[in-house]
Amino acid sequence: MGLAANIRRDLKFAAGLRRLLKRIKPISLDGDVLVCDDFEEAVDRFGDNIALEDETRSLTYRELDGMANRYAHWARSRNLRRSDVIGLVMTNRPEFIAAWMGFSKVGIATALINTNLTGQALAHCLNIAGVSQVVADEETWRKCEEARPFVTRTMMLWVLGLRGEDEMSERRGLDNAVRSGSSVRPPKAARDGLTNRDTALYIYTSGTTGLPKAAKIHHARARTYMRAFAGATATTAEDRVFNVLPLYHSTGGLVGIGPAFLNGGRLILRRKFSASSFWKDVNATGATVFVYIGELCRYLVNCPEQEGERGHKLRLAFGNGLRPDVWSDFQTRFAIPEIFEFYGSTEGNVSVFNFDGKPGSIGRVPKFLKKQINIRLVQFDIDTEMPVRAANGCCVEAKPGEIGEAIGLIGNDIRHDFSGYADKAASEKKILTDVFQRGDRWFRTGDLMRQDSEGYFYFIDRIGDTFRWKGENVSTAEVEQRLAEAPGVKEVIAYGVPVPGAEGKAGMVTLVVEGKFSPKAFAEYADAQLPPYARPVFVRLAKTLETTGTFKYRKVDLVAEGFDPAVVGTVYVRGGKSGYQRLTADAFAAIRNGETRL
Repeated sequence: MGLAANIRRDLKFAAGLRRLLKRIKPISLDGDVLVCDDFEEAVDRFGDNIALEDETRSLTYRELDGMANRYAHWARSRNLRRSDVIGLVMTNRPEFIAAWMGFSKVGIATALINTNLTGQALAHCLNIAGVSQVVADEETWRKCEEARPFVTRTMMLWVLGLRGEDEMSERRGLDNAVRSGSSVRPPKAARDGLTNRDTALYIYTSGTTGLPKAAKIHHARARTYMRAFAGATATTAEDRVFNVLPLYHSTGGLVGIGPAFLNGGRLILRRKFSASSFWKDVNATGATVFVYIGELCRYLVNCPEQEGERGHKLRLAFGNGLRPDVWSDFQTRFAIPEIFEFYGSTEGNVSVFNFDGKPGSIGRVPKFLKKQINIRLVQFDIDTEMPVRAANGCCVEAKPGEIGEAIGLIGNDIRHDFSGYADKAASEKKILTDVFQRGDRWFRTGDLMRQDSEGYFYFIDRIGDTFRWKGENVSTAEVEQRLAEAPGVKEVIAYGVPVPGAEGKAGMVTLVVEGKFSPKAFAEYADAQLPPYARPVFVRLAKTLETTGTFKYRKVDLVAEGFDPAVVGTVYVRGGKSGYQRLTADAFAAIRNGETRL
């Protein structure tokens, strides 16, 4: 890259970072300006602007604030205390935002529950946050009732749209109770004594590796999410932000609403993502900004060409998880002028931003800003799944080009704070001590990354997803990226499976294919794209791949199911004239008994 290009890149990065830092600078952990105060300030500035529109209605800022106030007064009428937590199990709708924002006005925290959960998993989320009052809607309340036997507290369920005949002593309709409440803001005295250190929300991990954990989102973190992206995206009151992501997740529910609400723009909300109607909706609503999760972009790229996919008004797509193999196709095909990728976890204190849109990178830290940005990569041992320690007991920082685990220094300010989980034991597992000096404490992201000589970071894999085979480290993310374009392959997910008598784990992929699977064509493509140790040993065929509510594949289930054809159906194993051959029951038994070595 030439000198002039380097200067332009650095200036663009500096401008984006300046916008972001300017918006989060006022936040102090001990300050008493809370997330609801930020929202009320926007209402006072932009009261008559349309704040939100969904499929059926639109609300001005003043109307949305009035709705939030009614929820606040309802909570007070129930004699709920600051130590109480309300569970919100609700689909994407204006009441979702109004409810938790209203509860925050009277100092009550809200647990945002994944609406895909049922039974014991749903009860687990309610239990670990200490929920006894649950607010649901007509689409979700039955799931709450199915979970009731597993909830450890007496659960009172309040339901929007509940029919009279469905009411009972522990399940009541909510519509009239909220509508009859005052739309006037509750007095600020209702939250006297609260600071940004107090919990505003509980947001849960996706549960791809077990039961979800409840991340404590204090007011400072909620404000940081909303304010950071209100600044970084450079949105204005003229922008319309298109959001199809679930509001119970931090990307959809905080990152995705801040750029609209805090700048007087319009949030265009949809109940859920629909690939078939996406571009029609984008054009009909005049959306100018779109918030994404990477797999959502992959779905769009895999769809047949649609009318309006290039004739839109979108100027910016922002989000996280856009993989390198999708990035260029997504941006070129749909004529997206600018892509703003970022990295950050719901509960963590590590974040990076790709302000200049370099394809494939999750963010950049120029050398001159290394001390100001809270991220380091440390060398990592795949076998022990722990950072490497030098002779002096300290961790070893990864060099440019080296893969390491991303960590963030824990401290007592906005950039370094780690608020942890509702479960203290789970919080402690994420903390690494004595990293670069005795007594320091660092947050473990659980993500492996690489940084190049120009400061760009690249996501490699989640710890646990990278595995060893034939003495080599295999990145499932890299395998997926390389095989995504294999002949006939629509979707691919890679993982390692244990094999009796073998060191490490054998590579396996589950594929969704178009038409008939060709073992020979797939083998030839894998041989051309991957080194021998990374080529899948097993190939499983599936009609669909299950994802979480945030479009992440549930690898933990696939790993548990393994490669037994009696359990998973059609499986191919490496070998034979065509490169892969059907795995029979006898062949599986021979592998399981150690008679066949892979």
